[in-house]
Amino acid sequence: MATRRFIPTKEWEDARQVRGLRGEQAALAFLISCGWEIESHRFRLGRHDVDLIARRGSLIAFVEVKTRRGASFGTGAEAVGRRKRSTIAKVATLWRLRYGRPGDSYRFDVIEVLDDGGGGMEVTHVADAWRVE
Repeated sequence: MATRRFIPTKEWEDARQVRGLRGEQAALAFLISCGWEIESHRFRLGRHDVDLIARRGSLIAFVEVKTRRGASFGTGAEAVGRRKRSTIAKVATLWRLRYGRPGDSYRFDVIEVLDDGGGGMEVTHVADAWRVE
């Protein structure tokens, strides 16, 4: 089986990956500025992850971050389809089993980050973006 070499983020060359990471950093800073504590960044289950897991009191938000250069392909929230929601829910279940506390409540959020290409980021927080059925 082939193994992949760890590549530090500072060496990433794919512009989409770099933009996505910058968007996640902007989302993280936004949540902190709104009083959230970050429990995890990129919590993984195999090859799947949840971008951010944030806590405010007993409320836990599993956050998918979508970074875009424009709205021509729809909003970030629209880009989180049924399959992606299902995957995030599975990873969230693992986090809840490992780190959840009695009395916690949970929701799924999307943070849309609009990258203007010049270093500016516009952040929109879509709270309770979907429910697990």
